[in-house]
Amino acid sequence: MLKLVKISAIFCAAVVLALPGIAEAAPLGTVDIAHTGQGAYDTMNVWAGGHEGITGNAGVYMLDKSGGTGEGNIWPNGPIGAFCIEWAEMASSSTLTYKVIMPEDGPLPTSFLGAPMGVTKANYLEELWGRYFSPAWVGSGAFSNYYNYQAEAFAAAVWEIVHEDLPISPLGWDVTVDGTAGSRGFRAEYLDASTANTWLHSLNGTGPMANLRVFSYNGQQDFIAEVPEPATIALLGLGGMLSLLRRKRATT
Repeated sequence: MLKLVKISAIFCAAVVLALPGIAEAAPLGTVDIAHTGQGAYDTMNVWAGGHEGITGNAGVYMLDKSGGTGEGNIWPNGPIGAFCIEWAEMASSSTLTYKVIMPEDGPLPTSFLGAPMGVTKANYLEELWGRYFSPAWVGSGAFSNYYNYQAEAFAAAVWEIVHEDLPISPLGWDVTVDGTAGSRGFRAEYLDASTANTWLHSLNGTGPMANLRVFSYNGQQDFIAEVPEPATIALLGLGGMLSLLRRKRATT
């Protein structure tokens, strides 16, 4: 695949407009994170978030976590691989305290998109991640062109889901076409669009579903990340133990 040389950017960027009156869900916890660089990625031209043909990084955003509360403590301190989910705000290299929220409740604020993504889009993202995300894209080392192009295609698929109106079926997704009226929507150039669209068209609700959360900060880029698997198992084990204790108490 031929890639053009383009100037990279560290943001999915833009101007944030105020839109009052939209309630936010209570956060599940917090994480203290800073954007420190990229995992596997490449650059592509994007029309989204009020921008026309802006060149930006598409792929894994590496975050450094230094603290947390509540569900935020599920992630150990250190590097986290995530994907940005909005083009209306920049990624901060300063350590800030982000809210941990469910995917359906993000991204926040809703100034540009008008509302959180909702359950249907969240389900699409969970299946996309469950089917196609690769941990080989995460880290600070050099990545092969294959991994870079794959991570870039994955990022485009994420933005397609978050920024576009829902199509009648998954076959309606197309990362090269803005299918949403007005200033919202998403399209991109200079990427492996065939892979991105193939992945999107396969999302039929029968694939594995990842356990995802959004890291949200009003005024900075929101990110989506997977709950670490060992922590998920531990939490499920704890839930099972509590359930067993409740059953035992009920029978005594």
